Amino acid sequence: MKIVILNSGSSSIKYQLINMPSNDVLCSGMIDRIGLETSNLTYVTDTTKIEENMPIANHKIGLEKIAQLLLDETVGVIKSTAEIDAVGHRVVHGGSAFSNTVIITAAVKDKIRQLFELAPLHNPANLEGIIVAEAIFSGAKQVAVFDTAFHQTIPVVAHKYAIPNYLLTENKIRLYGFHGTSHKYVSENAMQYLKQNVNNEGSNIITIHLGNGCSMTAIKEGKSIDHTLGFGPMNGLIMGTRSGDVDQSVIFYLVNTLGYSLEAVNTMLQKQSGMLGLTGYSDLRDIEANAENGNADCQLALAMNAYRIKKYIGSYTAVLNGLDAIIFTAGIGENSSYIRKLVCTDMEYFGIRLDESKNEIRSKAIREINTEDSKTKILVIPTNEEIEIANQVFELLTT
Repeated sequence: MKIVILNSGSSSIKYQLINMPSNDVLCSGMIDRIGLETSNLTYVTDTTKIEENMPIANHKIGLEKIAQLLLDETVGVIKSTAEIDAVGHRVVHGGSAFSNTVIITAAVKDKIRQLFELAPLHNPANLEGIIVAEAIFSGAKQVAVFDTAFHQTIPVVAHKYAIPNYLLTENKIRLYGFHGTSHKYVSENAMQYLKQNVNNEGSNIITIHLGNGCSMTAIKEGKSIDHTLGFGPMNGLIMGTRSGDVDQSVIFYLVNTLGYSLEAVNTMLQKQSGMLGLTGYSDLRDIEANAENGNADCQLALAMNAYRIKKYIGSYTAVLNGLDAIIFTAGIGENSSYIRKLVCTDMEYFGIRLDESKNEIRSKAIREINTEDSKTKILVIPTNEEIEIANQVFELLTT
């Protein structure tokens, strides 16, 4: 079964064509910096590697470019879209309607659209990917895998907000959690690694997903028990353009005293805050480069970013009542040795000791970057949401 996996993020598209059930990746690639002046495109097969820089204004243009490459007479890996059996889509917010992987219908698309306000940077891009894929791969089953599904195990003491009860029972306002596909994938790989290499089941793990969107999960015995993102993917850690945690009083002050509209505040907190608001840049590579050149705003923003992560490590260690490992993953978590160093500095009380030389090594494999005497393992595990999505799609369509 050939399955195209589309992972449309807020400013990127990751894609793979996977032959199941062998997990054989026929091609893979990514488009990032979508909407910026210059976007980066990669397309990789066993015999071809294409890297291009070009302006890609939106997700629709990006998805059409990916389809062109898949079908290209020279570098393509399929001759006809009829070869594709299914397209698996990452969808960020499933609300209370979806706790499992589902075949996409008109009703499913309508519900994803209704949830736009809860994930305004993601669900619209996810739905755009579905609509374009339906047109390109018209004979394939379209399947949605929801980021919120992995976090359904979060107990009520953690997912319920201290607001009137009817808002949960009638309006389903609660913590849902996001990046669940990634957190599930890396936590399962971490537990397997710890069991094989450390003789430790790894029952207490904190996964740290750092990309343009960022989140952390407390995982006990393989189950999510708390998470930094909540009703929508906006709070918690400092992100590329999202503020993360902010005192609610700030919102009322902006509206009632400074005269901002609610729409303007929403736009500010979703699209103009985070690292962009602090530095003028939303891409961490630009921020790190400017910080190295002495930009004080960039240096402070990086310190604030790491500080927020450290606070959650502390609180989640308390919730878990122990800590076997922390895992860095996603674009920033896997590639930024600078952020990892900031996070792991002065964390000896939690048994976290970073080996700075190991931290500088780049690899696509799971790797330890802790010192030999570190009580807590520090792991870098490349996420592969696409493989996780493919596994769930295959299971749904064959059982």
